[in-house]
Parts: sequence; structure tokens; C-alpha cells
Amino acid sequence: MKRRSKALDRIAPPRQRKRTEFIRQAVKAAIREYKYARMREAYERQPDSGEEADDWSSCEKFQL
Repeated sequence: MKRRSKALDRIAPPRQRKRTEFIRQAVKAAIREYKYARMREAYERQPDSGEEADDWSSCEKFQL
């Protein structure tokens, strides 16, 4: 535990961050990474077919 605390202090010094906010952001990033990994795995198992895939061959049409 002490090693993690020291590592945290090196990465984000206490005077430059609030510990709870840092932890909150780390948890959000971990959840987002987990969700994206599951989504990638799902697409690898069952990729879109040609008909289901978006056609970006002329993406200029979609510019606002």
C-alpha cells in the first residue's frame, strides 16, 4: 500500500490534485477501458457485414 501511495504522489503530487478526484477519474477511465475492450471483442467475434457497415467512401457529404 505504501508503494502505491508513493507512486501516486510521484504521478500526481498532493498539492496539484485532490486525491478523491484523482481516484474518481481513474475509476471512470478503468470502466471506459473495460467497456471498449468488451466492444472490440464483440466486433472481432461478429464484425459488421458489408451491408451493415457505414459507407465513409464519400465522407465529404457528411460535413456540416
